[in-house]
Amino acid sequence: MATPSEKHFPAPHLIEFNSIGQSDIGYISIAEQQKEIPFDIQRVFWTYFTPESITRGRHAHKITEQVLIAVAGKITVRTESADGKENHTFVLERPNKGVYIPPNVWHTMEYSHTAVQLVFASTKYQSEDYLRDYQDFKKYWR
Repeated sequence: MATPSEKHFPAPHLIEFNSIGQSDIGYISIAEQQKEIPFDIQRVFWTYFTPESITRGRHAHKITEQVLIAVAGKITVRTESADGKENHTFVLERPNKGVYIPPNVWHTMEYSHTAVQLVFASTKYQSEDYLRDYQDFKKYWR
């Protein structure tokens, strides 16, 4: 089995979920693992009432893949690859769009006060999976 540093992960990218419905009755979007979500979902969590002055995230994962969705409000997600060659900014403000974050990517999020972020994760929570120091992140993925 390949270690996380040997496995190839796609770059961070937007995922657009189907919107079914119409404006007079509302919409539904569906996410299924191994379809729109490119991994088996082991954990789901959400954040809300985050002050606009706070930047969350500021970490990378060793093995966890995630899909982040702004189910309400606006979230700006910034990503950086370990080699520093790929930097992306994603603005999530529609509940039918999400961003895929592979494990080898430093990411930060900024929120509107009304933002509710839903996250699908490929692993259960393990504190040792987090790289919270930026320099440690750069060293780990060399």
